Amino acid sequence: MMSLLFAIALNCVFVTSQIAAEENGVVSYEGFQLWKIKPNSEGDRQFILDIKDEYELELWNERRLARDPMDVLVPPQSQTGLKFKLAEHKISYVVVISNLQTAIDNQKTNVNRTTSNSKAAYNMDWISYHRLIDIYNFMTYLNTTYPKLVQLTQIGTSYEKRPLYVLRISNSSSPGTRPAIWIDGGFHAREWISPAVATYIIQQLVEVPANAKLSANVDWYIMPVVNPDGYEYTHTTNRMWRKTRSVSSTSTCRGVDPNRNFGYMWGGMGASTNPCDETYRGPKAFSEPETLATSNFITGKSSQIKLYLTLHSYGQYALVPYGYDVVYPSDYNELLALANAAASKFVKYRYTVGNSADLLYAAAGGSDDWAKSIGIKYSYTFELPDTGANGFTLPPSAILPVCQDFFPALDVFATKVATCCGAAATTTAKSLTTTRPATTTKPKPTTTTTKRTTTKCPCTCG
Repeated sequence: MMSLLFAIALNCVFVTSQIAAEENGVVSYEGFQLWKIKPNSEGDRQFILDIKDEYELELWNERRLARDPMDVLVPPQSQTGLKFKLAEHKISYVVVISNLQTAIDNQKTNVNRTTSNSKAAYNMDWISYHRLIDIYNFMTYLNTTYPKLVQLTQIGTSYEKRPLYVLRISNSSSPGTRPAIWIDGGFHAREWISPAVATYIIQQLVEVPANAKLSANVDWYIMPVVNPDGYEYTHTTNRMWRKTRSVSSTSTCRGVDPNRNFGYMWGGMGASTNPCDETYRGPKAFSEPETLATSNFITGKSSQIKLYLTLHSYGQYALVPYGYDVVYPSDYNELLALANAAASKFVKYRYTVGNSADLLYAAAGGSDDWAKSIGIKYSYTFELPDTGANGFTLPPSAILPVCQDFFPALDVFATKVATCCGAAATTTAKSLTTTRPATTTKPKPTTTTTKRTTTKCPCTCG
């Protein structure tokens, strides 16, 4: 009983200190550590999950297999107790980040700097992380400078009334008639590498003539920041914020996990009903203006969009639906083949390819499952680098290597969509609706290095 009362008191102190820090300005993560805990069995894994609340632990990255390591953020006041607890159960761990605040400070080194090139037309580069205003000004500049190639569309506003922007890249004389690829980033606010890669893709497609071939037969819709309120909040107040910034009518805790808020299998496994949890699903599907606007726009283009690609971090995974449970769509092997072909283009970073619920954990209400459910055949989540050495605090020096390593995979996607889906560009979304029977044999995930593969045509897109 005493231990329970102590745990409750400790939790109250921790929560109070966090709220006070937010009220007074920027949340500090001084002394917080990221531990990579290595369970020896499923029992060990469950034990860590059972003590998570008692020790105020936050799981940063979790995989499904019993002996896979678990990345756990440990607050200063819990470190001594947790160390002894793990020792009692003979569970090993290593400290990956010894002081999270130091890692955050290092990541922010160049965030607000002014570009050293006075001739630059915009304040964007890929050697530093940028605020939302830089990203939006960059998109506006491209729209103004390349009007025949670029169209900037505001598809709605966020909870805090920030614009939600999508950039279309098309060199077609009749935009909207060709097959298209959708790319989004910035779902989870703290995953800074995601908008960085999305904006790099935009810059390469628009401003590098050698990449014009990627738009020869395919249109692109790119939304670098789906969750602008959360993204700005990570820059101004709490670097580790994940959710939106909406206010709950039932709790003082703010925000919804936008990647648990989409209306396909909403409310299932891996989606919390607690507004204070990082994976809170929201009061209803599409409760967030960000997810509603995004889904409405994609639905309106679903007869054109043939491939949906959402960028997250971290872990280096190419994930294939479904994510709400270990269930495989009837065309899973075809989706897997294309994901492997794309991942084979990566040279610097190795990506593991497979079903998301099988490799990681069930997460109902995800945007990739929803995209697949409305008839977008090829739907993927890519978890960008790294595998845990830096977690969400990937240093600025890694931005360009990650972007440059990822970009060649787009050629695989564009070729597939153009050659296999071109004839089906005007097919109605209704006719593209897919079924989701489970396969009788569980496919195996793969880890891809530099092996080159090809994707054969013809294929079916719906």
